[in-house]
Amino acid sequence: MPNQKIPATVITGFLGAGKTTLIRNLLENAGGRKIALIINEFGDLGVDGDILKGCGIETCSEDDVVELTNGCICCTVADDFIPTMTKLLERDALPDHIVIETSGLALPQPLVAAFNWPEVKTRMTVDGVVTVIDAAAVAAGRFADDEEKVAAQRLADESLDHENPLEELFEDQIRAADLIVLNKADLIDRDTLERVRQETSKASARPVKTIAAENGKLPADVLLGIAAGTEDLIASRKSHHEMEHEDGDHDHDHDEFESFVATAGPVQQTESFLAGLRELIASHDVLRLKGFAAVPGKPMRLVVQAVGQRIETYYDRPWRPEETRETRLVVIGLHDGLDAETRDAIADQIAALASGEAAATAAE
Repeated sequence: MPNQKIPATVITGFLGAGKTTLIRNLLENAGGRKIALIINEFGDLGVDGDILKGCGIETCSEDDVVELTNGCICCTVADDFIPTMTKLLERDALPDHIVIETSGLALPQPLVAAFNWPEVKTRMTVDGVVTVIDAAAVAAGRFADDEEKVAAQRLADESLDHENPLEELFEDQIRAADLIVLNKADLIDRDTLERVRQETSKASARPVKTIAAENGKLPADVLLGIAAGTEDLIASRKSHHEMEHEDGDHDHDHDEFESFVATAGPVQQTESFLAGLRELIASHDVLRLKGFAAVPGKPMRLVVQAVGQRIETYYDRPWRPEETRETRLVVIGLHDGLDAETRDAIADQIAALASGEAAATAAE
């Protein structure tokens, strides 16, 4: 209907939580809905957008996938996001639903608040904010602080009365949520999942519906049609940054994270390449690794997605004639751990792993 607002779902979550996989499954089971995607990639390689463009879903063509790669979407609302939404509204064939995947570093609050801008508010509404959590990672304490240890440290030394930036980001994404998805629930047992559910609920000041998922598989009707109108509610879901700077205008930054692209030739031995990546991730404390690899004799690209020691791979689509068959991986880590020397070392190691030189050296 011409006067009906177009619903938009904001999908947020920490690095490697499974947002892209969840969206891919959503597109494959959209029930005929025509969906437009806005992808906010962190890093120099548009991995997430390229994965989704390659999924071949009729109701979501390549023209319906828009990538914003100029930085964190919550920092570029005026420059990137609002113009993008305006262009969507100018199309002859409007989408039935818009899905926005934020980078793992984005604060949902300023993005949702942007739906109150005059250019957008009369035509669009936030159907809901879906926060995706890697339940197995949280259970292992990889992306969440140990509350008991923090409490003990605070009792011992008042100078430690501050929040870990990763913990703040985790909490901010939960505070903004209308629905929380505990993804990768199949990797932990029922009792551990319940513990993660309870820990997650503590980060929110209000009850939020929480649902478990395996490999991002949820019915479209669970993710879409929440009808929360979150743009009218977001002012009460303040982020740490907003609470700390309510009396002034301060820019937040993400200097604690860094990323770069490592390029290599085709992967000669897939199993040894992946085993070598696990060692590299552990030795350099890499938070996230994602991208594509070319494998000789295989006509399709190998997608590589890694969080910690867990690496997922699958072939997504054939290489196009104009594409260079090579390996390109985005490496994301903490700022202090990715100086120029470390970047060069990681890039050299990935190149050696792809060529098989690293495996040959180890065998000698």
